[in-house]
Amino acid sequence: MATPSPARPSLQKLFLTGLLTLLPIWLTWVVVKFVFVLLSDISRPWVGPLSQQIAASFPQSLGWFNGQWVQATIALIATLVVIVLVGLLAQRMIGQRLLGWFEKLIQRIPLANTIYGSARKLLDMLQTSPDGTQRVVLIDFPHRDMKSVGLVTRVIKEQGTGRELAAVYVPTTPNPTSGYLEVVPVELLTPTDWTVDQAMSFIISGGAVSPESVPFTRAGER
Repeated sequence: MATPSPARPSLQKLFLTGLLTLLPIWLTWVVVKFVFVLLSDISRPWVGPLSQQIAASFPQSLGWFNGQWVQATIALIATLVVIVLVGLLAQRMIGQRLLGWFEKLIQRIPLANTIYGSARKLLDMLQTSPDGTQRVVLIDFPHRDMKSVGLVTRVIKEQGTGRELAAVYVPTTPNPTSGYLEVVPVELLTPTDWTVDQAMSFIISGGAVSPESVPFTRAGER
């Protein structure tokens, strides 16, 4: 008696399997490519002419410096070196003085002072522990029976009543650099014990990378 052959997977199932396999690879490539191009473009204005001059001076041995990928790679490496040097300099006294001088200069430029000051405060906030209110919370968004992960950026007072209100930034998936700003009463926040890194991993992965459990119902709420 012949044994039945296993059922072949359908074309739709094969397509979905292949799509789910390629999506993380594609997303990684898009992010890496974006960062690569962004960092390369910073140094490209001076790396390009310098590479062309080197190639013209030594056409036999260094003519390959004219290649676009060579210039992009050099520009990327140069930008990374500059970033590391700035980080090293920022930890020194002279670097802190230069940064203070630069910030004073930025404060005199009408639009730039608002953008720089807001970005500086946001980055400093993400690197420090919050006081009183947990940094990573869940809020009722877009309605009460659904939750969104948010980052508390500041706690303010309601005019007239003095009630505490939290400014909550709600990042979007998979790009957390865009999102929504919600003003939520503190008592309506659902606190979590997540770190900012855990929250970002949860958001970027679409919920695939997450702790085993998460609070959903606030204390005293059924």
